Amino acid sequence: MKNNTKKLKLLYALQATGNGHISRACELIPIFKKYADVDVLMSGTSAELKVPFEVDYSFKGLSFTFGKNGGIDFLDTFKKVKTKPFIKALLSLPIEEYDIVISDFEPISAWACKLKGKKCIGVSNQEAIKLPTIPRPKHSDKIGDFIIKNYAPTSEGYGFHFLPLAETIFPPLVRSQIRNAVAETKEHYTIYLPAYDQKQLLKFCRHFFYIDWEIFSKHTTTEYQDENMYVRPVNKDAFTESLRTCKGFVCGAGFEAPAEALFLGKKLLIIPMKNQYEQHYNAVGLKAVGATVLKNIKSKRYTKIEEWLKKESPAPIRFEYSAHKLVQTIIRNHYATQKATSKLESLFLPHFEFSH
Repeated sequence: MKNNTKKLKLLYALQATGNGHISRACELIPIFKKYADVDVLMSGTSAELKVPFEVDYSFKGLSFTFGKNGGIDFLDTFKKVKTKPFIKALLSLPIEEYDIVISDFEPISAWACKLKGKKCIGVSNQEAIKLPTIPRPKHSDKIGDFIIKNYAPTSEGYGFHFLPLAETIFPPLVRSQIRNAVAETKEHYTIYLPAYDQKQLLKFCRHFFYIDWEIFSKHTTTEYQDENMYVRPVNKDAFTESLRTCKGFVCGAGFEAPAEALFLGKKLLIIPMKNQYEQHYNAVGLKAVGATVLKNIKSKRYTKIEEWLKKESPAPIRFEYSAHKLVQTIIRNHYATQKATSKLESLFLPHFEFSH
């Protein structure tokens, strides 16, 4: 007998400004595909990771430009904003064809939903930041808060955080390559600070001449050795191996990379990116779980960095792998509301094989 049950159609949209969104998509998309026909939208131009899934819609989107002095280059960012292609993409996206739209801080899908009165489900660490239970940075930033809330507006969302502070917050989705890795401790320290140019990073590392540094840089395409520094272009496998075996990790206050270091039991030195208020929220959470947080890597911070270098490695934080639970929660909570018929729900849901 032929099964005429209509299969759920889902759009998963992510932005490629930052590798964390792609890492998260690599975990979630294969699980969503167990329950739905999934199309993928990706916008942004700043990620280094190649994607292991087919992209159905690719747009330039709205990408922030990293500077070379520890922050976002707003002038260059505004110069590169192209409003006409953004609006064209917004209007051309057939958002009404999908039963569920997922946005991982992706603006085109989110604004297309808002424009056409369709529900958009946010799945990102930015969704956690919107909640009143999340610890805030000491300094306020009205522009930063406005961007977090309006860059990719959602109807409701599921967030990620280092601390379990609400029912809709999930632990970081540490990628399989890290979850399956066996941590070791060799002599090098790993650095990934994409908002700093190599000149500043090399100056910093030369001061600590007795440390072996492995620097992953957006500003080089070739590997080279310079005294106590091994400079490498950003590469997923090489970075994973360096992180797996390092004594400590120096990075910005992004989300996925610090979570991976915590999972492996690596001591963390966090330098939040300037003009990136989201990172200052993340830094508060990271400090709460034992990371050292500094404003920058200038010489006035060297004493604090020296203290950090002498610290012992922390115990690993084995974040629960909650990707299946998150996907199942979204399907259960939002498919019926999109179709608004209990008959369709009863036809569809029994075909799921929910696992925990």
